[in-house]
Amino acid sequence: MKLIERLLLWCDHQRNAARWKQWTPERALGREGEDLAHRFLQQKGYYVVARNYRTPTGSGELDVVARQGETLVFIEVKSRASEEHGAPDRNIDSSKKWKMIRAARDYLRRSGHDPLQIRFDTVSVVLREDGAEIRHGVGVFSMPDAV
Repeated sequence: MKLIERLLLWCDHQRNAARWKQWTPERALGREGEDLAHRFLQQKGYYVVARNYRTPTGSGELDVVARQGETLVFIEVKSRASEEHGAPDRNIDSSKKWKMIRAARDYLRRSGHDPLQIRFDTVSVVLREDGAEIRHGVGVFSMPDAV
């Protein structure tokens, strides 16, 4: 492991330790999962352009916005401490999808990106004592043409 990677992991550990002391366990777990997903996506060649993007009205939210080549990818990150109640991404219901679509439309309007070159992905993070298991769902749903 390169020195820079070890340094980044140490910084992540320090930041997460502080979060677990100050935040609710659910919020700390979610943010730690987002941090891991961010690094995972970077290692897969994605360029992260935004995190926790929200519409001005609060009607939509995106955990991660990234580029993979010419494709703009809107990513929902779901984290759990175990898979006892199923995979984390099973919690993405139709209401959450619509919030993502609203935020994606707002982002596209502001950025001017081609709406035909987008994709919706998920990243599921299961944080265990022995490390994290990360799964990436590619193109899990699409934006409706008219709404």
